[in-house]
This record gives sequence, C-alpha cells and structure tokens, in this order.
Amino acid sequence: MAKKKGYYSIGVVSEMLDVHPQTLRLYEREGLISPKRTGGNTRLYSDDDVRKVEMIQRLTQDLGVNLAGVEIIMRMREKMEEMQTQMDELLKSFLERFSNEVKKWKETSGEALVKVSGREITRIKNDNK
Repeated sequence: MAKKKGYYSIGVVSEMLDVHPQTLRLYEREGLISPKRTGGNTRLYSDDDVRKVEMIQRLTQDLGVNLAGVEIIMRMREKMEEMQTQMDELLKSFLERFSNEVKKWKETSGEALVKVSGREITRIKNDNK
C-alpha cells in the first residue's frame, strides 16, 4: 500500500522541526523549498519539503554550511539523482538489448556460445535446432 502524501501548515512544520516560521519563510525566499499555496495563499508543506528542511538544518547547524552552500549542495544532489536515474535506465536498456541479441543468436546459430577454459576453446552445440 502506498503511503499517503501529507501536507502541513507552517505552524505544524515549525513545531515538528523546532524551527521558527520566519526561518521557513527565509528558506522559501532563498528558493530552497517550494511549499504549495492554497487559494487563500496559505503555505502547505509536503513530506518532501519537510525532508529538505531537515537536510538544511543538518547542513547549517551540524556542518556550518551557509545558505548559499546549502543551495549548491542541494542542486548537486538533485543532479546526481537525475544522473543515477539516467544510468539505471541506460543499464536496463543495455541488458534488455543484450539479452534479446543473445536469444536471437541462439535461435539462428547452429552453435551456442563458445566455452573457454585455460588455453582451449570449445564450441558448444545448440540443441534448439
């Protein structure tokens, strides 16, 4: 069962993370978080926004990184996640193509893969024909 995404008011997030509401507004002005807005312009923070605020707090309070550094770190992290996704998709595509090529080769070839042991090369007959 998928976890239901929650949205929280600025007061709730402020209490959850023990951070002043003005600090949350500052993070938004700096472009570090982007809470949704209701029709009445009330900020609604997603679970993702809450995780970002937690990361900002760790970077600033525990590691002494300033907000400009936090922005750079967060952008680099997003880029790395995008690159990882692209690499995963590329690897999946390559493995599918490789598997299909091996299947086609086995179906059309009179011999199967070559077995190499030591200095000896042995062709293995394909019993599928």
